[in-house]
Amino acid sequence: MKKQLVNPPEFPKPRGYTNGVVCGPGRMLHVAGQVAFDKDARIVSPDFATQFLAALDNVIAVVRAAGGGSEHIVKLLAFVTDLDKYRDAQKAIGEGWRGRMGTYWPAMSLVKVAGLLEPGALVEIEGTAVLPPEENR
Repeated sequence: MKKQLVNPPEFPKPRGYTNGVVCGPGRMLHVAGQVAFDKDARIVSPDFATQFLAALDNVIAVVRAAGGGSEHIVKLLAFVTDLDKYRDAQKAIGEGWRGRMGTYWPAMSLVKVAGLLEPGALVEIEGTAVLPPEENR
């Protein structure tokens, strides 16, 4: 899949995201919001960074199950319940990110919310991926 990162030169240089991604050819996958559930639908930890990375792992697992990899993710939307906890966890999140995504940053948004559906969830991440065409699997 060909990806072109779009960052207008008149914008400030993005840190930790890309403003836009043009991609194709391929199959589009929309990943539902994922929280930090383990296989038994339990939140893995009360720690913010651990939850963020577990939610990201769950997004990546859905992408892999559909025939792609983390490199096929083109957009992520993270919902967090506490911006201060997110800011405090940025170093740990960044280290974990690089282990999962390398230096690739898709288009991303992060939104503070009053709460999430699952008790104990601090983070929920949804995504969009453009997967290789079926004949390339």
